[in-house]
Amino acid sequence: MQPFEGIRVIDMTHVLAGPFCTYQLAVLGADVIKVEAPDNPDMTREDGVAPALNAQRHGTYFMAQNAGKRAISLNIKSKEGHEILKRLVATAEVLVENYRGGTLDRLGLGYDALSAVNPQLIYCSLTGFGHTGPKRSDPAYDIVIQAFSGIMAANGESDAPPLRVGPPMIDYGTGAQAALAVSSALFQRMRTGKGQRIDVSMLDAALMLMSANVAATQSDGRPPKAHGNAHPEISGYAAYDTSDGLLMVGAWTKKQLGALFRVLGDGARALALEATPRADIGSRCEEDTAFLRAVLAQKTADDWEQILNAAGVPAARVRRLDEAMAHEQVASRNVLQTYPGAGKEGAPKALPVAAFSYAHGGPAPGRAPPKIGEHTAEVLAELGYDAAKIAELSDRGVVSL
Repeated sequence: MQPFEGIRVIDMTHVLAGPFCTYQLAVLGADVIKVEAPDNPDMTREDGVAPALNAQRHGTYFMAQNAGKRAISLNIKSKEGHEILKRLVATAEVLVENYRGGTLDRLGLGYDALSAVNPQLIYCSLTGFGHTGPKRSDPAYDIVIQAFSGIMAANGESDAPPLRVGPPMIDYGTGAQAALAVSSALFQRMRTGKGQRIDVSMLDAALMLMSANVAATQSDGRPPKAHGNAHPEISGYAAYDTSDGLLMVGAWTKKQLGALFRVLGDGARALALEATPRADIGSRCEEDTAFLRAVLAQKTADDWEQILNAAGVPAARVRRLDEAMAHEQVASRNVLQTYPGAGKEGAPKALPVAAFSYAHGGPAPGRAPPKIGEHTAEVLAELGYDAAKIAELSDRGVVSL
């Protein structure tokens, strides 16, 4: 049995952060019902690397965080759409939405209205800046939060302009925080019988992803500076050119630094470094960096990765994503899993599912990413609507089948 079997989640989210939250609940067994407007479905349905799938509104960007869900197409702005959504909420444990702040309240579908229908409802709202403060109604995407939060200013080279992180890390980090919040609220409700209102902010998530930097900045008042691929004071915590590519070395502790220099053939340098107080290691950086550059250039990045790892020194060849996914280490894990419909032309062979595994009842995508309105008739029938009524609602544009 999976952890969330029997839990119904209403998914009123779009793009990446919200759908990733509900995806994590879906792969753990929740019955996630994605609600989309007939004339304005999730925009990521048309985004991806396969034009044919984009044309079918089944793009790879959409597939990545929507497997395991059912989908209904519902006009929540209509009177009947209101009624259907409220009937659906009455059957659910959780609702997750990421509309711009205040939108659902103006439609009469905010927390107060829906908790009146279902007092035990866990209502999770994801927005760019949260529901408090002067920016509570401002729109945002991942890159906007990277800019606002200080992440961009801390990324890139020291002598170059701020640089955004390429993959949408804030979106996925926010989704993971939201999934944790929902899971915790479900556990809390089991103990107290009370529903919960959850306010998740992308900005807050960005600060959480920089927890150590936030603490340090509060301590000395100095924000982190960009320093590219090399730590400004620790020579062994940097990227180096090898004979065929780039190697990232992660020797952070004095023990690891000593092991690094010993395996590279300079025991005296290792002893000298180990005798240097931690606060003074930066004084050695320039000299030690020159040594590392000279020695590491003599072998391939793959050779050094094996040699250094065997000596207890963290290090890895800088790989492309396709190289990382093809590595036997990834194959030994359960992070990438096949799913129903994986054989479709242009579709991914597997999807990222979860960063953990269980001994039993673990995460798995039980359904293919749904088509627009694929399960509308099925869900409405579960709510007590007969075939004639469903057809009428479809003809009047309240739902789309």
